[in-house]
Amino acid sequence: SPQVQPFLPQWLAQPKRVQKRIRDNLCPIRDVPGIHPRLVKKLQMNGIESFFPVQAEVIPAILQSASNGYLLGRGGYRPKDICVSAPTGSGKTLSFVIPIVQVLLDRVVCHVRALVVLPTKELAQQVSKVFNVYTDGTGLKVALITGQKSFAKEQEMLVQKKVTGYCSLADIVVATPGRLTDHINQTPGFSLAQLRFLIVDEADRMIDDMHQNCLNQIVKAAFQGEHDSGSNMLFQRTKPGPVTAASSCSPQIPLQKLLFSATLTQDPEKLQQLDLFQPRLFTSVYSEKNRDETETEQDTNNKYTLPEGLSQCYVPCDLNSKPLLLLYFMLTMKFTRVLCFTNSREASHRLFLLVQAFGGITVAEFSSRLPPNERRRTMKEFDQGKIQLLISTDATARGIDVKGVNYVINYDAPQFIRTYIHRVGRTARAGEAGVAFSLVLRIQERRFLRMLRDAGIQDIKKHPVKGNSLKPLVQQYEEALSKLEKTVK
Repeated sequence: SPQVQPFLPQWLAQPKRVQKRIRDNLCPIRDVPGIHPRLVKKLQMNGIESFFPVQAEVIPAILQSASNGYLLGRGGYRPKDICVSAPTGSGKTLSFVIPIVQVLLDRVVCHVRALVVLPTKELAQQVSKVFNVYTDGTGLKVALITGQKSFAKEQEMLVQKKVTGYCSLADIVVATPGRLTDHINQTPGFSLAQLRFLIVDEADRMIDDMHQNCLNQIVKAAFQGEHDSGSNMLFQRTKPGPVTAASSCSPQIPLQKLLFSATLTQDPEKLQQLDLFQPRLFTSVYSEKNRDETETEQDTNNKYTLPEGLSQCYVPCDLNSKPLLLLYFMLTMKFTRVLCFTNSREASHRLFLLVQAFGGITVAEFSSRLPPNERRRTMKEFDQGKIQLLISTDATARGIDVKGVNYVINYDAPQFIRTYIHRVGRTARAGEAGVAFSLVLRIQERRFLRMLRDAGIQDIKKHPVKGNSLKPLVQQYEEALSKLEKTVK
């Protein structure tokens, strides 16, 4: 039976398309209109001469929505919310950092005007780092709120108590949901009444039921406004409604939502929960049209795009040969800079110990078991090429920008298409080439291929490895195993 297509609202059905091919469509930063000279200089100092397609489209759109100062959108209208769906490594972070810093450059009083919410501490750290680079020397203050410091320390970074009341110490707050909710509820003087931008990065993960509550709380805090303290009725916000004489006489700070993800849901009901205002969607997830404007048959269901330079293979195998295959790729095929994913912390840890016991490979593990400073050190050493194999859980699969990953190996086949997309998207970033290998048990093979096919991913090649190739490793592998069992006991 033909599948029922859900009814898509116009903005989802007719998005603004962004070029997929990053390298062929770089746009010199000078050609993107309206960027403050100060920021142009900063970009150049950081070695950025061109924008990626997503950046070249989205930066002007955000700037335009704040072109009349931040009280009003274009022509006095409330600015439209913006959704951006683009593959991993296509430059989403800079597309909101640049315009937000620019819009806030002229601010006089410090208030929280931009709030970025991210699902993991690592991502939040990464984004706040980028903000710090571009706010450096501007007087704008960025606070990172992820629970890595004590609650009291974070409170000191957010607000200061003065005789006249509380004042904000941050213009831009980058946060993870749990900790942010705590501050909204428990930190006196922490106010979102002046919030102008709410950025939700990795939006699909944030829309999941777990974090929906956090987003509701943010919006509630933004709209309960100033009347609690009775100080400033002028900027009292009301929920957006029709523009009336009464509502237009008090200027209101609009709250604009900017959503970013590599796997933005197409599910209208989920997006409905976000209560978006006349949203615009920018996407590089679309099917290629042929010259005669007909869609090519196989492309009509491309839900997700993968990076241009990515090659994908899968290796059918059985459970016992998985560790041998990994050793074979590392030692016989001499793979370097490999990021290897397992499905659990335990699996990561066991595999790490095994590879270590086997010897001959510089290996490290990366998971939420490890303290943050250790994770940072590991990442740095991987970046520098000191570690050839990094064994990780899905914690890193999201958004973490690891430099120069040549290979992603799915040691455990991912169970969900999104997990697959985010994992393999750690390589082939910013237009580089990269290879993803998935080790797939024979009983998983049909389901795995169907999962990819349903997502419109056709170009994965079968890459069998013959048993003979693994034979030379067997003896040393068995020795490593028995060595491990002794240490475990």
